[in-house]
Amino acid sequence: MVDDRAPRRGSERPRPRAVRDWPAPSLLGGLAADARDRLLSLGTLASYPADHVLMWESDRTDQHVFVLLRGVVKVTARTQDHRDALLAVRMGGDLVGELAAVDGLPRSATVTTCGRVAARRVARSAFLDLLRNDATVAHAVHESIVAKLRVANAHRVDFTGCDVATRLARVLHQIALTYGERAGAGAVIRWPITQPELASLSGAAEPSVHKALRRLRESGVVSTGYRTIRIEDLALLGSLAFAER
Repeated sequence: MVDDRAPRRGSERPRPRAVRDWPAPSLLGGLAADARDRLLSLGTLASYPADHVLMWESDRTDQHVFVLLRGVVKVTARTQDHRDALLAVRMGGDLVGELAAVDGLPRSATVTTCGRVAARRVARSAFLDLLRNDATVAHAVHESIVAKLRVANAHRVDFTGCDVATRLARVLHQIALTYGERAGAGAVIRWPITQPELASLSGAAEPSVHKALRRLRESGVVSTGYRTIRIEDLALLGSLAFAER
């Protein structure tokens, strides 16, 4: 069941935003203004608090997709030993829930907010109608799905043969570049990501990630605070992540 107890909804359209407000690789960032407006005309505007579940893995009843406008969400799934594995992170400009909307099968993952999130909550029927009748939006959505699959495949291949320290450096580098807030030579990840989640993204045991993260802190590459990770030097982190071995 989808937990919708906390959002504040309204039928109003969001205020116009420039394309630069969303990352260029995201769905909204890549759409032309007229196509973006057609997508954003669907559904209702909603605001969700931190740690709010937008959709549950294996749910068969929810029939909505979410067009993220602001904020960050985590995409997780349960492993066979009943742990939560972090599969991906999505932020303003991205679409979540589209796989179940397209194929009608149960949700493949749980999506939870990291801090406050604003989104358009769109019924599956309205979303599919738009895809059938709007070739531009349909093409962009299909490209978005393919891009996510390519990233997932590249992630698996990229980690082959890498030690834990290199995997962690690559995960932090990718997150900082994609979702971080640039700050001088570095970047700040201003949403909570736990060590178990870093371990699942890195494909490593949590104790090994804990040691690797401690070494990065001791070397001055990263620092951690309450619900934040600061990359002090992105170039240095990149050299550690992609150095030839």
